[in-house]
Amino acid sequence: MRAPDWLTARPIAHRGLHDGARGAIENMPAAARGAIAGNFAIECDIQLSADGEAMVHHDDVLGRLTESSGRLRDKTAAELKAVRFKATSEPMMTLAELCELVAGRVPLVIEVKSHFDGDRKLVTRMAQVLSSYDGPAVGMSFDPDQVMALRELIPSRPRGIVAERHYTEEDWPEASPTQRRDMTHLRHYFRTQPDFVAYYVNELPAAAPWLARNIFGCPLLTWTVRTPEQRARAGRYADQMIFEGFVP
Repeated sequence: MRAPDWLTARPIAHRGLHDGARGAIENMPAAARGAIAGNFAIECDIQLSADGEAMVHHDDVLGRLTESSGRLRDKTAAELKAVRFKATSEPMMTLAELCELVAGRVPLVIEVKSHFDGDRKLVTRMAQVLSSYDGPAVGMSFDPDQVMALRELIPSRPRGIVAERHYTEEDWPEASPTQRRDMTHLRHYFRTQPDFVAYYVNELPAAAPWLARNIFGCPLLTWTVRTPEQRARAGRYADQMIFEGFVP
């Protein structure tokens, strides 16, 4: 599937257009509304709740942004929506609620978080939500198995691989040595068949994303652009940036 032109048409707000100083916290409703107001695509993260709901949140453990602690996958959607955040009174959203809020006004770039255990429940729930959503949306993941799940369960939506150059045991403890090796240099490319690649900006240029972009015509996003130097690098080596901390 050819990645749609809208994927690279506008900068993509990392976890929404968030700014803690004005009470807009990452992946929360205010951050989504800010991105919509600026006409930016929204990159967001989803995690699986104990009862199979797709929750919009980056960390798989509560505490960095919340008063609560514990693993998301051990709490139900109702429990997670009741979690108190440190800097906002807004509740955590489900993916369905985010889709309702956005209502197709800007694209969604949805990152599927993974525990590298082959569990497809999160992509299954994502497929259910997106089946009734008419707005522009794509899925992506660091985990090649989840990218394959996106291809098989949501074939009508483009899917991408999120990647970087190195995968250490310290940074990726849930991935096995074999999985980490498979992720390196996009070795899985012909198996996962991504429609786009999202690559770490500080590691561009790199051979694997260059080949994907220039030989196979795979659009290249880059994350997370925060500084002028990174923005210049993104403009030189990628088709579009996933940005944070400024307004392009």
